Amino acid sequence: MCVRYDGGHTPPPLPLARSQPVVVGHSFGGFTAPLVAALRPVEQIVFLAGMVPRPGESPEEWWGNTGSAEAVTAQAAVDGGLTGNSDPFISFYHDVPRVLAEEAMSRERAHPSAAAMSTPWPRDALPDVPAAFLLCRDDRFFPAAFMRRMVRGRLGIEPEEIPGSHCAPLSHPEEVADALERVSERRE
Repeated sequence: MCVRYDGGHTPPPLPLARSQPVVVGHSFGGFTAPLVAALRPVEQIVFLAGMVPRPGESPEEWWGNTGSAEAVTAQAAVDGGLTGNSDPFISFYHDVPRVLAEEAMSRERAHPSAAAMSTPWPRDALPDVPAAFLLCRDDRFFPAAFMRRMVRGRLGIEPEEIPGSHCAPLSHPEEVADALERVSERRE
């Protein structure tokens, strides 16, 4: 199912093997995944290096409200400027094979839109469904220590930690798949 954060049309759901899907929101998709769970029954929401919204908070406000910039600056001072680096091969794709990283970058779209960035998250609360969080330990976009604090503060849970950059589905697909299975099994 595809739900656009800026209020776009939702196509009909695809047939699923499970009775209810597990919705995974990666990065900015953390603002969208809970909206899917509010529209239809789901077994679980999994945030994968995801931004966790608060009611009425726009993605634009999220950065300041969570202290993201300060966390990136602090981590960059420790790692010599790798975290937050403007070169995507250093900040996002540092552990992705170069050919795959180039292919991924060639498929990027203008995202997020100005409308998506400024639109307040529309729900009064996160949906009342189980949530899990996969934290990418080697993420140079969202430093691990920052994400641990954000997850504890916003979801009240401990994240499941996995190896990999912000693009762990490309660099560590088996580890991501295994972690998704683990957090789904814990919920059952």
